[in-house]
Amino acid sequence: MPAVVNCSGKNRKSELRLLLAEDDPDLSLRLKRYLGKQGFAVDAVHNGVDAEFNGREMPYDAIVLDLGLPQRSGLEVLANWRKAEVKTPVLILTARDSWQEKVRGLQQGADDYLTKPFQEEELLARLQALIRRNTGTVGKTLTVDGWVLDEATQSVSRDEQHWELTGIEFRLLRYCMLHPGRILSKSQLTEHIYEQDADKDSNVIEVYVKRLREKLGKDIITTRRGQGYVFGKAV
Repeated sequence: MPAVVNCSGKNRKSELRLLLAEDDPDLSLRLKRYLGKQGFAVDAVHNGVDAEFNGREMPYDAIVLDLGLPQRSGLEVLANWRKAEVKTPVLILTARDSWQEKVRGLQQGADDYLTKPFQEEELLARLQALIRRNTGTVGKTLTVDGWVLDEATQSVSRDEQHWELTGIEFRLLRYCMLHPGRILSKSQLTEHIYEQDADKDSNVIEVYVKRLREKLGKDIITTRRGQGYVFGKAV
């Protein structure tokens, strides 16, 4: 069985969880560190077999896929995902002179592409745009029920009040705000705020929910006993 790779970004902009499939170890490490600092939890794999397995089995908000992967090409991986009805937004990475790969990648179901070499800031902007489109949100802030979450500063405001958030507080609140009214289980929240190789403990979610309530008000997130947590009114 392919190795499942999961990593929790310590500052992860992510409550959001990314799969990074890149075989260049230096580039992979650099991107993982950069995206982690932006608040994403990044799971890094280095071949097409692991990429395909993780993309099928793990809940990602977006995938960065290098088309030149060993063992199984990125194009084949992407095609297999789409045949399996994996709908996760995919941004493909291609070589500068490989316009044919870009075309084939888009034909196979990629949502966007970047040509190497590229600036990390552009990768971040494109990922954010993909995720916003996929979740139906726009802009660099997320607004729900009067709460305004600023992704750039990892802070939240309401009624002229402003609060700074820690990395995990930010990821937890953002994931809840991306799914308002939905009951989110502890295990679901754990999967989205931690990377795969992190020491996950679903009980820690209770601690961070409590911190958010103490910081923002006890009604910010409600508990559904035996089910999970809800931001806003349950649907």
